[in-house]
Amino acid sequence: MLRNKTELKTEGFTVKATMKNSVVVGPPAAGAFRERPSKPTTFRKFYERGEFPMALEHDTKGNRIAWKVEIEKLDYHHYLPLFFDGLCETVHPYEFFARQGVHDMLEHGGPKIQPVIPQLIIPIKNALNTRNRQVICTTLKVLQHLVMSGDMVGEALVPYYRQILPILNIFKNMNRLRILLKAEREREKKKTGRGEKKKSEKEKLFC
Repeated sequence: MLRNKTELKTEGFTVKATMKNSVVVGPPAAGAFRERPSKPTTFRKFYERGEFPMALEHDTKGNRIAWKVEIEKLDYHHYLPLFFDGLCETVHPYEFFARQGVHDMLEHGGPKIQPVIPQLIIPIKNALNTRNRQVICTTLKVLQHLVMSGDMVGEALVPYYRQILPILNIFKNMNRLRILLKAEREREKKKTGRGEKKKSEKEKLFC
């Protein structure tokens, strides 16, 4: 009469692993690619209190920010880190205002941007550490714009590569992220009517 043999699940490289009927179970997933929920952002708190001089405006091209003051007159040491903090957001309207606000300020910041770089590193790192694919793609586009926004900005980022690049290296071979980046570029081409002349060093890691 045959007896039912029960399998014994065990970890590898143990005495039990050499026993009959033992089944070696692999290690648990490390979760390096798992999305990590972000904490409530300071950007959201400021937005809900109405402390940003801006409003949402609709036109034939879609949504845009209607600034209540000239962007060049904004205190970049105060506002730019707050908008970068909002890059973690994925919910409308916070995501839109943070993303578009960053691009607007980078477009008009000029020499005001480079001195603020040290204050932007933690928000950039926090956004990348969410492991959210869309947040990472948005942050890469922002990094590209940041590097091209003013003189010596790229050089000012170099000392902080150790904080920014490790998370990018985790995702550099992921096809899904590469596809999202290409879709983002195509969307930009349709919006501007022209292709980008060159990619940032960070974006080249994925494409």
